[in-house]
Amino acid sequence: MPQETPCLKVAKQHCEETVVAVNKLGLTDKGLQIQKGNEDSLYIPLQRQPNEEEMALLRARTPEVQLASCVFPEKKRQEKTLMETLQDLLPPHLPANIPRALDIVGDIAIVEIPPELEPYKVAVGEAILKVHKNVRVALAKAGKVSGTYRLRDFEFIAGEHRTCTVYKENGCSYYVDVAKAYFSPRLSHERERVASLVQEGETVVDLFAGVGPFAILIAKTSEHAKVFAVDINPEAVAMLERNAILNRVENRVFSIVGDARKIVDEQLEGMADRVIMNLPETACKFVDVACKAVKSTGGVVHFYGFVRSPNTLENMKSRFSEAVSKTGRKVETFLEAKAVRETAPYECQAVLDAKIASFSQ
Repeated sequence: MPQETPCLKVAKQHCEETVVAVNKLGLTDKGLQIQKGNEDSLYIPLQRQPNEEEMALLRARTPEVQLASCVFPEKKRQEKTLMETLQDLLPPHLPANIPRALDIVGDIAIVEIPPELEPYKVAVGEAILKVHKNVRVALAKAGKVSGTYRLRDFEFIAGEHRTCTVYKENGCSYYVDVAKAYFSPRLSHERERVASLVQEGETVVDLFAGVGPFAILIAKTSEHAKVFAVDINPEAVAMLERNAILNRVENRVFSIVGDARKIVDEQLEGMADRVIMNLPETACKFVDVACKAVKSTGGVVHFYGFVRSPNTLENMKSRFSEAVSKTGRKVETFLEAKAVRETAPYECQAVLDAKIASFSQ
């Protein structure tokens, strides 16, 4: 009989943050594949049973996580890891600096090259193409995300000389030019979570829509929802419109180019059952805009921001509630408050799902 392995049962939408927490505790059995349970759950294989303190830490992050056991298939091992591929090409003191993570958007890999590896960046790029068989382009980050359009400079280090690709996620396809519009593949589960919350017939306002990953998935998931997708970057909106057609939701996604504040003032005041604010660097400056877009009868705001130690989610909730109260409205309740991804040491991107009360309350 195949041997059962201890594991954690977790809701699909919380899998990503739970895996991060389990990895930090050194509990993950990385030789085994995560398994699907029913439609809404996944099983994460463990090296051993967590102790009480470890379970308390995990439940603090994901309250509904459950201990279980089941049979897991072994992962198919890649021919070589990036570390193994580069080990013989680098001086003995440098392999420790090899990037542990990279973003893959379609067939483009984006990597941050540490200063110590700068002379070897071409070798790193070629190794990425060798290890990741579906990747055709390797780009190195050449600066921070900056400017009104949230763009980043890149340097070609291997493969084809282009920045555009087609990225697939949650049953949707997106045309993306990473040099012309901000895009992160790391919010895949979050986009799926938000789309699953939208009710048929809702009107959604996506204030910082980019190429449309929230807006298009919502329109595809809820056939009778209507999404107004706003972005100040005309290149991003052009891609969004192309993606709406590509995914056959152009009759439910209405793109608007312009500053979110002006667009809401002129076109979208009081129209939204739900507002998405995925601009974590400066979303706090637009809380009044979101409140203005929400219907007078109330609605939900999905607010994204950065939480940097020593601040906490409670600090973030307090700041958001205060900003809402300045508009003459109030937060009826927080439906969700959680970290969605780590962005730096002692920093994460977090989301607040806030139910905004009607004006009569």
